[in-house]
Amino acid sequence: MSWYRNTVWFVKGLRHYTRGGYESASKHFNSADVEVDVAGRSFLVTGANSGIGKATAKEIARRGGTVHLVCRNKERAEVAKEEIVTETGNQNIFLHIVDISNPKEIWKFAEKFQNEHKLNVLINNAGCMVNTRELTEDGLEKNFATNTLGTYIMTTALLPLLEKAADARVITVSSGGMLVQKLNISDLQSGNGPFDGTMVYAQNKRQQVVLTEQWAKAHRNIHFSVMHPGWADTPAVRSSMPNFYERMKNSLRTEAQGADTVLWLAVSAEATKLPSGLFFQDRQPVPTHLPLAYTHSPPEDEEKLMEMLEEFSQKFKSVSP
Repeated sequence: MSWYRNTVWFVKGLRHYTRGGYESASKHFNSADVEVDVAGRSFLVTGANSGIGKATAKEIARRGGTVHLVCRNKERAEVAKEEIVTETGNQNIFLHIVDISNPKEIWKFAEKFQNEHKLNVLINNAGCMVNTRELTEDGLEKNFATNTLGTYIMTTALLPLLEKAADARVITVSSGGMLVQKLNISDLQSGNGPFDGTMVYAQNKRQQVVLTEQWAKAHRNIHFSVMHPGWADTPAVRSSMPNFYERMKNSLRTEAQGADTVLWLAVSAEATKLPSGLFFQDRQPVPTHLPLAYTHSPPEDEEKLMEMLEEFSQKFKSVSP
């Protein structure tokens, strides 16, 4: 019966991920939390040329923040930048072309960025769900390279800059899909057994939750958080999950609704009154495990994940131009 109760709880919980779930939750939001002026503060948003990343960048720009857009595709990024500047009137929007699946590129970017800019808030939004096993030019499985290793390197490479900043924050955009996965450090690149892109993505998102919890313990001067945006109508959902999109398109959140909690975590004073390292949905901390689920992992596995990622990270740093 335990699995049955667990499943019922999970299915009920899924309703909260839809547009209706957002509309219900938002009745309890305090609009003043995000009605703030962040002029003089610097924000970096990865994957900012579309979807939740662009929606977040645009709302920060409206509030006067300096926004660094980190994108892979130059043409789409330039269009996004122009749209943000035009709609917000904020000229302090900067564009950086970086492939988050390429660790050498991230190191090169971070080293240059630290010498030229300040940073108050890092938003790790870039991600992918590749449904067949593809390797990058470095021989890394693409989902892992982007979602886990890319997030790890971008964050750790910019930690020295964040440590110098006032009210420094790191927000990582995860997914509720991670609730179905237990941390698995034995096959980080999904090379064993059949490949299921959805489950690989969910495992990466579980890894992001663990990273956030571990960083929060190690870096007390920075506020770390990880969040689930709900199910939003984004280009990534349409391309990576076409069947899901067709079934759910009338119930999906808008991009702005998906970005709301990212914005709240990035700009509100209320967010940092809560402990560092928590998982959020609709401006509230929520559990990282389903009731009665067997997804808890031993502390030594979580520490081992950090060690393994640091090994990968340093390997690519050593050959960085």
